[in-house]
Amino acid sequence: MSTAASRRAYRGPALFSFGFRPFYLMGALWSALVVPLWLWSYLAGGPGMLTRDWHVHEMLFGFLAAVIAGFLTTAVPNWTGRMPIIGAPLAQLAGLWLAGRVAMLFQASIGPVAAGVIDSLFLMVFAGVIWREVLAGRNWRNLPVCGLVTALAVGNIAFHLHGVTWASALGERLALGVAILLLALIGGRITPSFTRNWLKARAASAQPAVFGPIDQAALALTGVAVASWALFPDAVFSGALLALAGLANLVRLARWSGWASRAEALVWVLHLGYGWLGLSLLLLGASILDPAIPRTAGIHALTAGAVGVMTLAVMTRSTRGHSGRDLRADAATTAVYVAINAAAVARVAAPFTGLWQQTLLIISAALWILAFAGFAASYGPMLILPRPLRA
Repeated sequence: MSTAASRRAYRGPALFSFGFRPFYLMGALWSALVVPLWLWSYLAGGPGMLTRDWHVHEMLFGFLAAVIAGFLTTAVPNWTGRMPIIGAPLAQLAGLWLAGRVAMLFQASIGPVAAGVIDSLFLMVFAGVIWREVLAGRNWRNLPVCGLVTALAVGNIAFHLHGVTWASALGERLALGVAILLLALIGGRITPSFTRNWLKARAASAQPAVFGPIDQAALALTGVAVASWALFPDAVFSGALLALAGLANLVRLARWSGWASRAEALVWVLHLGYGWLGLSLLLLGASILDPAIPRTAGIHALTAGAVGVMTLAVMTRSTRGHSGRDLRADAATTAVYVAINAAAVARVAAPFTGLWQQTLLIISAALWILAFAGFAASYGPMLILPRPLRA
């Protein structure tokens, strides 16, 4: 049975008819909850389990992992032509993710070892599923994606080795590195592709440059820079490589005719997300080369900027497309895009502002919550309810 036929034959709850449905919804809701919980702990001394490590873990291995799972469980069947993961298997996979969130929230009660084991199951199983599908479908082009999902699973296990400081730190950098490479690889495919489709439909003269040596060089340089930073985070050569990778990705972005798509938010937001990636690499590299530049500015240009903007860009577009809606941003969608970009600007600016830092942290958190809670509110019905019948 083909991918399309298996989906048409599915008769269960709509929520488990596509991988993006449960994972985008759970990821958005969890993201909108983690940030205020962490801010409460950071500013007002909330519950002891809401540590900095919990915040980092849940944003990287909870929220980001959910969005990656939603995207890949939807995309991989289209890449391979094999049966999609839907129905009971999808519900079980989503249940593993949810069990990890509960375990991490109550790790003080069940113990860090039990919490780590329960939490690690999701990414290990998910990585196995992706490997199985890509190999069985002989989809060799996407083997790097399998490797990155595996690296995320390994990083999660390393993060849980709390007694080994270097391992936990390495796990965090691995997750950030996976985010960078997935954005460069997948974002570098869909941004020019969707832009080209939109411009062609309007007979526009501007067109994104086709994939070529500049793109290959940028991807290779980004991979080397990420590997160097993961292993040697404070080395000058790592900083130089990251800064060069940032410039290379901005050059790559400049060739995709983003300005010509400014009339459609669903398209231009992809360019903004990729722009945040280039900026984050520049800031990360600069913070290693010049200690006066806060490392946290580069980290949050990546997490709040590149990850936050690009995940919402992908979540909104794929939800609209797969649920039968027009590929056009409505007012709620545009508001979500504005909120997430403003949240990223405030968060990146915060460490440079001295006395205003705490105020900007609160503003950034409020805008982040608005963006992801806004997505859940406006897109939740599309994710939960069946695709509307065509007239």
